[in-house]
Amino acid sequence: MNQPPTTEAELRIELIWAQSARAWRLMLQLPAGSTVAVAMDELAKNAEGWPDAAMRPAGWAVFGREVSAETILRDGDRLELLRALPSDPKLARRARAEVTGQKGPKRR
Repeated sequence: MNQPPTTEAELRIELIWAQSARAWRLMLQLPAGSTVAVAMDELAKNAEGWPDAAMRPAGWAVFGREVSAETILRDGDRLELLRALPSDPKLARRARAEVTGQKGPKRR
């Protein structure tokens, strides 16, 4: 993918939203010093075909590390829009164990 180089006054980031069967990706060029909130504003302007849920993520991460809306982005960052978990994994395991009657491995 050929993209024009960024200047010191610009940065290029990648926005990602994933669901179980599909992922959406958008490359954005933003002014240097832009925050996650600025990236989300730009996404709203350029999000044709994106699901509505992507506009209201449960949180954000940059390369898998959770960040806030005030986090300043750097050139080359991958901003991941996080979905809420459908259920608490720990509670789901307990419920399955109660139904099947199985217990986890013994701890020493």
